[in-house]
Amino acid sequence: MLSDLKIAQAGKLKPITEIAAEIGLTEDEIELYGKYKAKVSLDVLKRLKNRPNGKYIDVTAITPTPLGEGKTTTTVGLGQALSKIGKKAIICIRQPSLGPVFGIKGGAAGGGYSQIIPMEDFNLHLTGDIHAIGLAHNLLAAFIDNHIFHGNKLNIDPQAITFRRVVDVSDRALRSVITGLNKEGVVRETGYDITVASEVMAILALTTGLRDLRKRLEKIVVATTKTGKPVTAKNLKVAGAMTVLLKDAIKPNLMQTLENTPAFVHCGPFANIAHGNSSILADQIALKLSDYVVTESGFGADLGAEKFMDIKCRASGLRPDAVVVVATIRALKMHSGKFKVIAGKPLDPGLIQEDLDAVRKGCENLEKQIENMRYFGVPVVVALNRFATDTNAEIELVKKISLKAGAFSACTSDIHAKGGSGGIEMAEAVVKASEQPNNFKFLYPLEAPIKEKIETIAKKIYGADGVTYLPAAEKAIKLYTELGFADLPICMAKTHESLSHEKTLKGRPTGFTVPIRDVRLSAGAGFLYPLLGEMRTMPGLPSVPAGEKVDIDSNGKIVGLF
Repeated sequence: MLSDLKIAQAGKLKPITEIAAEIGLTEDEIELYGKYKAKVSLDVLKRLKNRPNGKYIDVTAITPTPLGEGKTTTTVGLGQALSKIGKKAIICIRQPSLGPVFGIKGGAAGGGYSQIIPMEDFNLHLTGDIHAIGLAHNLLAAFIDNHIFHGNKLNIDPQAITFRRVVDVSDRALRSVITGLNKEGVVRETGYDITVASEVMAILALTTGLRDLRKRLEKIVVATTKTGKPVTAKNLKVAGAMTVLLKDAIKPNLMQTLENTPAFVHCGPFANIAHGNSSILADQIALKLSDYVVTESGFGADLGAEKFMDIKCRASGLRPDAVVVVATIRALKMHSGKFKVIAGKPLDPGLIQEDLDAVRKGCENLEKQIENMRYFGVPVVVALNRFATDTNAEIELVKKISLKAGAFSACTSDIHAKGGSGGIEMAEAVVKASEQPNNFKFLYPLEAPIKEKIETIAKKIYGADGVTYLPAAEKAIKLYTELGFADLPICMAKTHESLSHEKTLKGRPTGFTVPIRDVRLSAGAGFLYPLLGEMRTMPGLPSVPAGEKVDIDSNGKIVGLF
């Protein structure tokens, strides 16, 4: 089979104006960025405000291997498959960070014959939204130090500044830095986060309009004063300038799949650090323009999907009609504990040989993720991404276990090799599931104390016995409660490689206690985010970064991009 990049480059693109017209956008509602991508004006929401919404489908997964289990591929393939069965579908997906693109993961446009194209544009810069987010974020960071340099009228405590700078590259050397060594500022310890972990990124994905965006930016708490009062972007008089930098980035990007199914690509917060979902605005527009909207939550259901439900749905007022949980036989075998999957190294031969015992044991992870989604009262469809080495006995075992665990339906998917036609069974199952009674509910009430909300997630979603709090976390929880932020939802920052906080614990771990290292505030985004275990907000590059293979050939064509 051809590489993803070669398949994408051979795709037959329609002019984006045609894609826009097909879904009902007018010429005045799109702003072209070349021939094959465009920004969509938020004015479309005013024009279509009385039109009923389509069905809302979220795609999530079991705890993935380092290779990924095809969740984005499934999202794209499901959208294509829905179109194949006569449904008007739109895909809503995140823009990838350049950190993983040049790091360990490579591109994130889907795979095989279920991809967003142009794949190169999708993965590299797109319309510059992430750069605008980084600039707005770092402008605020610069205003903080500048204010202190020019007399510090707000009485900011330099050692209580919590707002770090960002860059969209995985760079472990920047995790901890010391600023002010040039003697033109206060010497203090700080660091960099990756841009997709920025609160500005989280805000853009959760905002419902330009005025709301400005109000949220104003609320960003960057530090406290020497008397313990919060200091905000509003206090520093920079929220207006930040909004100006984001006035185009707030508009969703319109692209298409290999089968010309429309796709909105907008925002890219990480699910292991931030809330891990594409923008509310893209979803709102897509729901007015289509019968079915397929969106994606990052990593496993314990991360992006829990945050989709408890954070994104609270902010948007939208409710999902069904959830798709993606799994692979390969990943289920890994979760048995018998095999390891290491990116860049050959697969263990046991992963491609029939092993019903390993599949059965590994399905404990799948059962827990189904249980996690059922907590929210939404019908679950299990989609098993089929590989050529999967046996019929293994597949039937997974289906049987899925249904017993409470899934509405379980089916195989071959959208990587066959595109939309390989996802017909999945599409039909999703349509039926979305028509079932929906008893959506949140996992916890906002008025619960901070610790109670943290412990509810840890015990119910992760399966932990309990939670412990390090001194920094205890101090932060006390402070944020005193400052009036206790009623915010919780955005847990933890490893994506395990249901627990420890990445080596596969399957369905039991008997563990979750350590909360620290708790940080994203007042503008509207959540608190505890840091679990050794979770980092700035990734590092692997020993052989994916960027080593990326180049331009003699004809000016990009090569090596996944």
